[in-house]
Amino acid sequence: MQWSEGSAFPIEDALEMIFVFDRRGTISYANVTAKKKLEYEEDLNGRHISDIFPGTFKASDDGFCTEYPFGTQIQNLVAYRKNLTCFPVETRIIESTVHPENYICMANDTLEKEYLNREITHVKQEAEQALKVKSEFVANVTHELRTPVNGVLGNTRELLDQVTDEQILKSLRLIERCCGDMNKIINNILDFSKLEAGKFVLEPRRFHFRNMLDYVRSQHINKLTEKGLGFFMTVSPQIPEYVVGDELRIVQILNNLLSNAQKFTAVGKITVEVVRTARVNDKIELFFIVKDTGIGIDKADRDKLFQSFSQVDASISRKYGGTGLGLNICKQLAELMGGKIEVESEKNKGSTFSFSIWVGICEGDDALSAQPEDNAARPGMFMAAPQEEEGNAEDAILYGTPENKEVLKKSLSKLILCVEMENWEKAEMFMETIRQLTQGAPREVSRLILKLKMAVQKENYEKVSAGYEELSELIK
Repeated sequence: MQWSEGSAFPIEDALEMIFVFDRRGTISYANVTAKKKLEYEEDLNGRHISDIFPGTFKASDDGFCTEYPFGTQIQNLVAYRKNLTCFPVETRIIESTVHPENYICMANDTLEKEYLNREITHVKQEAEQALKVKSEFVANVTHELRTPVNGVLGNTRELLDQVTDEQILKSLRLIERCCGDMNKIINNILDFSKLEAGKFVLEPRRFHFRNMLDYVRSQHINKLTEKGLGFFMTVSPQIPEYVVGDELRIVQILNNLLSNAQKFTAVGKITVEVVRTARVNDKIELFFIVKDTGIGIDKADRDKLFQSFSQVDASISRKYGGTGLGLNICKQLAELMGGKIEVESEKNKGSTFSFSIWVGICEGDDALSAQPEDNAARPGMFMAAPQEEEGNAEDAILYGTPENKEVLKKSLSKLILCVEMENWEKAEMFMETIRQLTQGAPREVSRLILKLKMAVQKENYEKVSAGYEELSELIK
């Protein structure tokens, strides 16, 4: 039987080469791709299969001889074009079930595939080299930046002990604060660079777990107290006194989450809870929960939180500052310690960040877990700063409610007190609280808040005093 162009063959425009030959090796059908790839145009029909695969099929008196294993298994062959140039192909040659005297050959040109694979390998190598160069550059630059910043910071602190002039002291404190902020940014960039390059190494060691939490508490309690926020920290008595892990990185995650909670919470409270959730051999899983009553996050925006250089919206970095790296670093650190980090949040109702890690325990340490009564007796295991009445936080955030006006008046009083004492750093903190408390306010209030914030940033006493008086009148 002869195959023809008009046969009911549904593969005329297939991307792979398809042709049919009989038991004498004579080709009776070839699709468009086969003709194009083999450069035979219209005269491929009637050719012998050995013209296409001379290394596999040989012409004989009976038709052809071959050692090709007919079947569905893919074989690598070399196909020859009409001009006798060749290219590699992946083929399957099967006997036709409809016409047993015919064979159907399906072949894919792998030359382009091999070329693309080489290109992919080359691009991958270039990308890896570029990443290595970038990581080394970032590491070198951050180290170079840190040296002069620490030099400025060290000299500034020496001058703070020697200078008595208030105006100069004010400038020196500003320099000290800016150097501290710069060091935080440098550390974030360096950590991110190491994590991205896969060169970040944890340094586990045995440490006192509750002393670590005391240290974290001491870093935040003053600011939270000044802001009027409640602060509670509880630790499960099932957690041993000593654990083995990277204490510095656990502190880094907690500090980041608590700093964000304090930054985005105007009224209410922040709670930290640590529980033990599992044990496998000499490892235990610790679960940390950091909950606040702050501005919250829309459900649609939660996925952006842990992306590098990402903020929930473009105005976040202008309103609150930050590089957008902190939470991404926390996510990667938690994963390096065998856990993960998650968030639950609702707009204007607060956020709950939780993360888990695995730490080791030494023989005998597990028996030293604190008893419930020890938590009450030990300083720092259950702490509270002044806070609003339970349940009032949500009402206080909504502008115009009695609770909101009461908290707003208190924050304004603290703001003007800081201005009177020329403590502009704390004044900015209370100004941010006032801004959060007046979200959704009428236009005249919003414009006044903007003017007042600019006056605080410029440390203009007269304009701050005037804005304070005007705002106090509007919120009576």
